Amino acid sequence: MIELRDVHKSFGPKQVLRGANLTIAKGSSMVIIGGSGTGKSVLLKSVLGLITPDSGQITLDGQNVGVGDRDAFLARFGMLFQGAALFDSLSVWQNVAFRLMRGSLKRPKTEAREIAIEKLRRVGLKPDVADLFPSELSGGMQKRVGLARAIAAEPEIIFFDEPTTGLDPIMSGVINDLIREIVVEMGATAMTITHDMTSVRAIADNVAMLHDGVIKWTGPVADMDTSGDPYLDQFINGRADGPIEAVR
Repeated sequence: MIELRDVHKSFGPKQVLRGANLTIAKGSSMVIIGGSGTGKSVLLKSVLGLITPDSGQITLDGQNVGVGDRDAFLARFGMLFQGAALFDSLSVWQNVAFRLMRGSLKRPKTEAREIAIEKLRRVGLKPDVADLFPSELSGGMQKRVGLARAIAAEPEIIFFDEPTTGLDPIMSGVINDLIREIVVEMGATAMTITHDMTSVRAIADNVAMLHDGVIKWTGPVADMDTSGDPYLDQFINGRADGPIEAVR
C-alpha cells in the first residue's frame, strides 16, 4: 500500500535519509525502530507529504504522494501524535471530532459529538469525559483521547508517533493493546515510530530498522530476535557495544 524507493532527504549539509527503501502491505502493522536522529520522523513526514524528498519516490496505492487532491489524500490518514497533542482550548469531544467538523468530512455538530462519544467509548473512556478539557485528564487519558481522534474519521491508514512516551508500564500496555485491537478491527494499515521494544512486540506485524538514513533490516516481528543483523541485534538488546555508536 505504501512504498518508498531510494528516498533521500538532506537539510543543508546534514543528510537524514540516504536511500531509504520500504514496503508496507495493506492491512499490516509496520513498526519503524531506530535511535534518535536516525530519520524516523522525517520518513513519516515524507509519506504524509509534509516534507518533499530530494530524490526517490514514495507511492500510496501506486500513486505518487505529491500529486492529486491533497485534501482527499490526507482524509485517508489518521494520526496519534507524540504526547497526544490535544488542543487545550477545545473540550475532549471537540478534539476527537476536530476533522469531522471541518473540510470535506464536515458533519453536523450533533452528529460529530455522537461519533466522538462512540470513539471515546471504544478507547475505554466514559461519555462524561466528553465535556472535560485536556488539562483535566491524566496522561493516559489524554493518550486515549488522541487515539479516539485518530480513528474518528475511520481512516484507512493510521500513523502512531511514539504512542507510549511518558506513560507508566501498565498504561503503556493498555495503549498497546488498544492500538492492536483497533488496527485489526478497522483493517487499517498502520505505521508506528517507537523506541519502546514492548510496543514493538505488542503491535507489529513487521519491523524495519532505520539507521543513518537507511533501512538496515526489515522483516516479520517473529524473526527479529534471530535476524543476525548486527544493527538490529544491538538495538533491541540495548547493548552499548556494536556498530551503532553511542553518544557519550
